[in-house]
Amino acid sequence: MIRFKCEALLFDLDGVLVDSGYAVRRTWQDWASQNDLDPARVLETAHGRRTEETVRCFAPHLDVAAETRKLERAEIEDTDGIAEIAGAADLISALPPDGWAVVTSGTRALATSRLRHSGLPVPKVFVCAEDVKRGKPDPECYLKGADLLGVAPERCVVIEDAPAGIEAARSADMPVIALATTHAAAELAGANAVVSTLRDIQPGKSAPIEGRKAVIELLVEVGPTA
Repeated sequence: MIRFKCEALLFDLDGVLVDSGYAVRRTWQDWASQNDLDPARVLETAHGRRTEETVRCFAPHLDVAAETRKLERAEIEDTDGIAEIAGAADLISALPPDGWAVVTSGTRALATSRLRHSGLPVPKVFVCAEDVKRGKPDPECYLKGADLLGVAPERCVVIEDAPAGIEAARSADMPVIALATTHAAAELAGANAVVSTLRDIQPGKSAPIEGRKAVIELLVEVGPTA
């Protein structure tokens, strides 16, 4: 058991709160095949990164903005298999409304669509692809999330599922709990703890200190992961 104390949780979206794996794979595999690219390599890079950065990495000769818009439309329209990650609703409902945010490499339109399709609440604080100049693994997105919540970076805990996101959080001086949904536990070694399900994270809340947010205590059960 590992204990964390923080004033806010910053959640990645895909693979952490929302199971979108099938839709993501379908979209990127189709795009890679259409452009004579290796689908496996494209998918490996795409997880946790902004769409435009993946397109620029593999197909800089194309119209990056146009390809990004096309990919986003395809992902928004493909809702087959989109669902809540087990334990997401329970964990969010146990947190104070001003004590959590979603920090995603997807656009606001895509993220909002997936949250609503999964039956999860849309947070008060959202940091999306269009809100930052540099995507993960740059720490800009997580630093922005902390700033919008009014919490010092070191008083946040990030929940991630991808190496790029873990690197972004650690570069922002934030502890990270990794969820082994998209990647094997061995690939998430940069995190402070690795769990197989959100139900391994048990939150509690103490009374707020004068002039500060309530302290959130997390008890994390670390065990064998797939």
